[in-house]
Amino acid sequence: MKHGHEQGPSQRQLRVGEQIRHAVAETLQRGHFHDEILFEMAPDITVSEVRVSPDLKNATAYVIILGGQNMDEVLPALNEAAPYFQRELGKQLELRFTPRLRFVTDSSFDEAEKIERLLKTIPKSEQTEPDQE
Repeated sequence: MKHGHEQGPSQRQLRVGEQIRHAVAETLQRGHFHDEILFEMAPDITVSEVRVSPDLKNATAYVIILGGQNMDEVLPALNEAAPYFQRELGKQLELRFTPRLRFVTDSSFDEAEKIERLLKTIPKSEQTEPDQE
């Protein structure tokens, strides 16, 4: 139950999220996967952010792929391999609970690109003209 205003993540959530991001990225770099798709695509996968629930039991990893291709194949493969990543997190991080990991597509770059394109459509005179009264 939330009251009043939305509160952002705590310092601990941010710190743990960053530790998980590093551990997942390192695991991807090592590339010990049985799944052929992950084995091939792991070097092109970027973990842009990991958000952790307030109880630190769940974590959502936001990922993008260089060039954006094959996301519909890679995302299910990552989620299928989530238990493997969780075991690796358990080995690398000193946490009471190893968070349950879920992978989702990071669409923030697409959104930023969309905003950038929209801003470019605004005529220059509207962008620079100060209010004159």
